[in-house]
Amino acid sequence: MEREAYPHHLEITLRWKDNDVYGHVNNVEYYSFFDTVINDFLIRSGGLDIHRGDVIGLCVDSQCTFKQALEFPGVVDAGLRCGQLGNSSVRYEIALFRADSVQPVATGRFVHVFVARSDRRPVPVPDRIRAALEGIMR
Repeated sequence: MEREAYPHHLEITLRWKDNDVYGHVNNVEYYSFFDTVINDFLIRSGGLDIHRGDVIGLCVDSQCTFKQALEFPGVVDAGLRCGQLGNSSVRYEIALFRADSVQPVATGRFVHVFVARSDRRPVPVPDRIRAALEGIMR
């Protein structure tokens, strides 16, 4: 999928520590980029209160397909869209791009289940978050 297929984007500056001994960004950092673009979106667009809110999102599934290596220094453009929106869950689809390319260096999915902070039982996706997610539906 090309960059335009993802309606929300966040530029993330690569850090020296992201590289591993092989000279490229380590695979675990790609998952961190996924987590960053998702939570930045939920906080800024959906009003998620990660510190005091009654509802939180728990990751129950994630996957990444690596296509090309990233290296420090640089910037990765994280593209985000909502692939499926259920009653209490959402499947995000993410693509990571170099600044100079329309083709992703990695693609993946990440599934959140929204739960009550108090007992970790599933709850409906909060209205403001649902509206934000509907705005980036595939």
